[in-house]
Amino acid sequence: MRRTSASPRGSFLVPPPPRRARGTETTAPAGGTRPSREGASMGRYRNPILPGCHPDPSICRFGDRYVLVTSSFEYLPGLPVHVSDDLVNWTLAGHVLHRPGQIDLSGLTSSSGTYAPTVREVNGRLVVVCTVVGPEEGDWAGRTGHFLVTADAPEGPWSDPVWIDGVGGFDPSITVDGDRVWLCGTREAVEGYWPGRTEVWVAELDLASGALLSAPVVIWTGAAVGAVWAEGPHLLPHPDGGWMLLVAEGGTDLEHAVCVAYADRIEGPYVGDAGNPRLSHRDLGPVAPIVAVGHADLVDDIEGRSWATVLALHPVDGRRGILGRRTSLVPVGWADGRPLFAPGIGRVEEVVTAESVPDQRPWPTRVEERFTTERLDLEWNGAGRLPEEIATWGTDGLLLPGGAEPSRTARVSFLGRRLPDENSEASLRLRITPADDGFRAGVLLRVSDAQQLELSVTGAGEAIAVLAGAEIGRLPLGRDAVGDELELTVRIRNLTASLFVGEEEVAFCELDVLAPQPPRGFIGAWVGPVAVGSGEARITRFALSVG
Repeated sequence: MRRTSASPRGSFLVPPPPRRARGTETTAPAGGTRPSREGASMGRYRNPILPGCHPDPSICRFGDRYVLVTSSFEYLPGLPVHVSDDLVNWTLAGHVLHRPGQIDLSGLTSSSGTYAPTVREVNGRLVVVCTVVGPEEGDWAGRTGHFLVTADAPEGPWSDPVWIDGVGGFDPSITVDGDRVWLCGTREAVEGYWPGRTEVWVAELDLASGALLSAPVVIWTGAAVGAVWAEGPHLLPHPDGGWMLLVAEGGTDLEHAVCVAYADRIEGPYVGDAGNPRLSHRDLGPVAPIVAVGHADLVDDIEGRSWATVLALHPVDGRRGILGRRTSLVPVGWADGRPLFAPGIGRVEEVVTAESVPDQRPWPTRVEERFTTERLDLEWNGAGRLPEEIATWGTDGLLLPGGAEPSRTARVSFLGRRLPDENSEASLRLRITPADDGFRAGVLLRVSDAQQLELSVTGAGEAIAVLAGAEIGRLPLGRDAVGDELELTVRIRNLTASLFVGEEEVAFCELDVLAPQPPRGFIGAWVGPVAVGSGEARITRFALSVG
């Protein structure tokens, strides 16, 4: 039986009473094709809609554009902001956390940091709310909790954070109701009853100060007795009046799901949809091509059609890959006032044909960076620090001083960008200037502090390959090679990797250790140059290709 309060809408064991249908709704045939309205154009796109690891997507319309923000955890610049004119072709416009002094993530362990942002348009401005989550253990002294930032455009600049005190938890979201703004979020339930039980709360918020104007009211604890990790909540005005709660449940893995509830008042009581979960791949098993679907947000396009962004995992040959959770786009219909995710299909599909979107343009298959311009490409991130706090770049390329071991949580000298595909090749040209034999620099494939693949050259004139802290290959180069420009390549094919210096293979390995089941973190793979110890490396070219 569902746990919920009584509601004037009737029993929570049946759907809400019929409402005016939103638009025209028919049943779609199988095969990923949505039926078209008469005269509507049709386009085809592929999921995911963003390359690489982009979890916890939130979306809104801003003028005639769409704005999408995703989690970035310990990476800076943080909270990437993508924009689109058509929902299927996206451009990275910038980041919410993009300059020194905005936020301190230095020293954070992997999968801590910025969790599950929400983006909304409020009175002509963009507002993002998010949470900084610190490590459960250790002595990290940075500030945790909810904050909000604002900007006049997706490209920024974004304001300094306004911190929201008085309520804990994670996954905050904001909702506008006339001249009032409401904040909702998730926290562990006061009365646990069972492990993983959480509760969704709502409170009125003053945007200018971040002060709560009312005490938090609990509005949801899950769609069923025993339900776990009700999180990622979004409160949305229902098209026929009242409010709709969109919430993720089951945890962000194979049991992930999208659930819905309804209320006449924003503070509830809320009645769960009798068809919950409204979207899930939990019954498809771990070897399905798309799993762990959840964490939905909704947006209406300029023609009034509804769409959802969700996160999902994409297994490789039935095994968990290293790309992490990614963002997909799902058409949404309405029947009797209830949302239908992928109507007629009920699943997130890799290839979708839908009305009123163009054909998706292919992603670039190769990017090359020579680091000779004043501005670094927006795709580059540092772990816990901004790129300009780690390295310098200009006419002679990227100068990367040595830092801490990459398995550490502070002052790691690594610049990375998201691995775009399971079949990718990363290569760089570098010249090292070591202060001692222990210095090394090269290519790092980073999933977490512990889950890494590294190919480096050392001050002693050797190439070494290390997987998850264990050496897997060594190639003598000779001391004469120290100071020469060398080319290092990491070639990934699904869950295997081949590592080369020039044309010589240093190691071949399986990457299952970087993608354990159950997962040990929330992020996927970044790849880029790394330098460790006393010395520096100059990188004159970095290339990342797909295929």
